[in-house]
Amino acid sequence: SVGASMLPTLNMEGDALAVWRFGNWRKHIQPGDLVIFISPNDPHRRAVKRVLGLGGDTICIDPTKKEKLEYLQIPNGYLWLQGDNHSNSTDSRTYGPIPMSLVSGKVVARAWPWPCLINNGMEIVPGRFSSAS
Repeated sequence: SVGASMLPTLNMEGDALAVWRFGNWRKHIQPGDLVIFISPNDPHRRAVKRVLGLGGDTICIDPTKKEKLEYLQIPNGYLWLQGDNHSNSTDSRTYGPIPMSLVSGKVVARAWPWPCLINNGMEIVPGRFSSAS
């Protein structure tokens, strides 16, 4: 991994990741998982981000913009991806939902340094959403 967008989950550089790419792995992607995908801005670059929404989900595009909250329903076959370091991440807030066809694997562990499983740990809060303040 390279860059600050996934701090503190991943280091800025040098992490070796174990990635699930066999069988029906795409069917097992859930909100909170980390995935590797081809950057929509540069097809020669791979990126790692956290899944915040799946096709059919409604997400708040950028909850930090409290003066103007916007919501989007993610199209089927797409994911909403964001970096853990929200203030330093180019992600779906910039380029929109990512087609599943650009996703090349699900991160399951960091192999080096400090080996550990990458747990989802995300809590989904169901509810109705309104753009009214």
